Amino acid sequence: MAKQPQPISPLKNFFAGGFGGVCLVFVGHPLDTIKVRLQTQPKPQPGHPPLYSGTFDCFRKTLVGEGIRGLYRGMAAPIVGVTPMFAVCFFGFGLGKRLQQTKPDDVLTYPQLFAAGMLSGVFTTAIMAPGERIKCLLQIQAATGETKYSGSLDCAKQLYREAGIRGVYKGTVLTLMRDVPASGMYFMTYEWLKNILTPEGKSVSDLSVPRILFAGGLAGIFNWAVAIPPDVLKSRFQTAPAGKYPNGFRDVLRELIREEGVASLYKGFTAVMIRAFPANAACFLGFEVAMKFLNWVAPGL
Repeated sequence: MAKQPQPISPLKNFFAGGFGGVCLVFVGHPLDTIKVRLQTQPKPQPGHPPLYSGTFDCFRKTLVGEGIRGLYRGMAAPIVGVTPMFAVCFFGFGLGKRLQQTKPDDVLTYPQLFAAGMLSGVFTTAIMAPGERIKCLLQIQAATGETKYSGSLDCAKQLYREAGIRGVYKGTVLTLMRDVPASGMYFMTYEWLKNILTPEGKSVSDLSVPRILFAGGLAGIFNWAVAIPPDVLKSRFQTAPAGKYPNGFRDVLRELIREEGVASLYKGFTAVMIRAFPANAACFLGFEVAMKFLNWVAPGL
């Protein structure tokens, strides 16, 4: 394993992670919209075709019916939430690494990196769950033809008015089930690929832009390979009417498998995988660029 840059700074991770998250949203939100609409489309009536036949059909109908703005529907919520969310995510990863070091020059093993990544998933849930809830509701709103929410803030206000803080945080357990193992896979894969791609005798911090993009993009694919099934359950649960699933994700899981089969847990797979590479490549490139800048302007931070 190539030697990791030392010392680890959770604070620098915080600021650099926030910038990386903004890069991810701008690149990946259009396909996230497609993913959510595919995951939440209603089961078609007998003899009728589904609302969307697949990823490209959904993309075409969204573009034709709503224009480019339709693909960026609900982006205000993740943009507002993503900077602190990714900042906290990368901070959690940096802290997880720091906590497992007995001395500053310790090089962590891959299981330790996975554990540090899992900690980052726990840290981000408090921010991620309400942002995801609002984003999903806004993304499916246009497809239903009903305009209940005028925007992210209005959506948050209505959810709070209807069900209090529990309404805003609906789907938190499923967000944890998705993000904790997926974040472990995400960061471990990225560090593993960086080490593999580092030429003999060179430092990981000197990786070229194409190699960072490749490592970040592939880490995103590994992340979503783990995250898709709980993400489908989360999207269904967060956009369902109040009281539809009294037993939480167990009811969602039973309904999906009974009515649509196991394959329904991978709805939106194509959209997710098309999005995963460029969005996460942009995220990690933004993170690495911001980290180099911080090391230059504040080496002692």
